[in-house]
Amino acid sequence: MWLSDVSIVLRDRVIPCGALRIENGVITDITETSGQATHTVMPGFVDMHGDMIELELEPRPGVGFPMEVAVGHLDARLAAAGVTTAYAGVSFSRNAVDGERRSYEHTSKIIRALKSNLSGLRVDHRIHARFDITFTEAIAALQDLLQSGSVDLVSVMDHTPGQGQYRNLEKLIAYRTRRGTMTEDEARAQIQARIDAAIPAEDIYANLQVVSRLCKEYGVAVASHDDDTVEKTNLMADIGAVISEFPVTLDAAKTAVSRGLMTAMGAPNAMRGQSYSGNLSARDAHAKGLLHILAADYHPAAILPAVRALAKADPDGLPGAMRLATSNPAQALGLTDRGEIALGKRADLVLMDRLDRVAITFLAGEAIFANGTFSSETRLARKAG
Repeated sequence: MWLSDVSIVLRDRVIPCGALRIENGVITDITETSGQATHTVMPGFVDMHGDMIELELEPRPGVGFPMEVAVGHLDARLAAAGVTTAYAGVSFSRNAVDGERRSYEHTSKIIRALKSNLSGLRVDHRIHARFDITFTEAIAALQDLLQSGSVDLVSVMDHTPGQGQYRNLEKLIAYRTRRGTMTEDEARAQIQARIDAAIPAEDIYANLQVVSRLCKEYGVAVASHDDDTVEKTNLMADIGAVISEFPVTLDAAKTAVSRGLMTAMGAPNAMRGQSYSGNLSARDAHAKGLLHILAADYHPAAILPAVRALAKADPDGLPGAMRLATSNPAQALGLTDRGEIALGKRADLVLMDRLDRVAITFLAGEAIFANGTFSSETRLARKAG
């Protein structure tokens, strides 16, 4: 199969008009041609952190949806956004009630059910276990899941108010009360109760050591989450983290980069130009050379416009911004067969039309999404031999 009359975004440059040959799901030829490109083709996006599955399973509190409905809908959303590899974020939280969302029992059940429902879907789905490092009792469950091959990435976090993403207590209180579901006094009491229930720092360190050892044993990458200080970031590097997700401050991002970690931030943050919680802006991090990976976070459709927004200021233009959603996350996660348009790489591709909409998404050369505009504007030809 040849994909012709397209502008091709390579890792280091853009071919204004060219063609790709795909055989057995792999890119076998890349040529530059004369003429006018009608579409732009990039590698499919590799999303290492998407929090959408939990909301698909429970779109309203207490309203559970069947796994096959939730996964099927998320699969379609991801394909339509140009995502070809997706790590579904599911969380273990110490504050969750047994059997409810993010509890020990509920999350383990979700992960196993997800793994059993992934065959036959469009996108290459993987599991990202978001682990509350204060949740000592859940380490055994995490070990079982790692041992069974059910988890592909682990991120460690501590959402105790007063540090990390929630270091500004007044902003957290305002966030909790803005929908009118609780008063300011109720929010303050709830937050203080969580602070009072925090486990000792030495227990957190011990848990980090255990989780790090388990991930090394089973060959699963570790990411830190919401690094907010130099000290915390250094600790995460010391235990073997390879990614710093959503660094909260510029100092934390600088430290992560200096220690060899890749930094990941949300595409919605980059698209909008600011963090919804008032933390570090992805655009500011990018401008200082401190951003390596864009993640869907909570909205996969934000990835493409985020890439376009960052391309305006990236030293390498569109190829540089594109790497944030393709080759960089693939490299961080050890996915050597994808992430760029190059000979021998898997033909995971996203085709954009003149209006910068996702026209077609390909996984290993097969179309997994089409918006109906492609065939009338460009050529998808099959040739013998």
